Amino acid sequence: MSTLESAAQRLADALKAIEDLALPLTEARAAAARSAAEADQLRGERERLLARIAELEEENRLIASLTEEVETRLDGAISDVRSALGR
Repeated sequence: MSTLESAAQRLADALKAIEDLALPLTEARAAAARSAAEADQLRGERERLLARIAELEEENRLIASLTEEVETRLDGAISDVRSALGR
């Protein structure tokens, strides 16, 4: 084997070693990009859910207020009926 052939073989071996090392790195970068995209999506979903929770909490406060008002009116009406019946 000549010196040139030997050098060419070493170069080919070195390139193969670099390719073998680079492939997992490329796959890891792709996985990291997918993970980052998924994290962004989850952050967006979290923000939407937090907004929905705030809406539901406000609705709950409104319903509680209405329920209290209805309870007060019913108590008053029951009291009026009892008074009218002489009880």
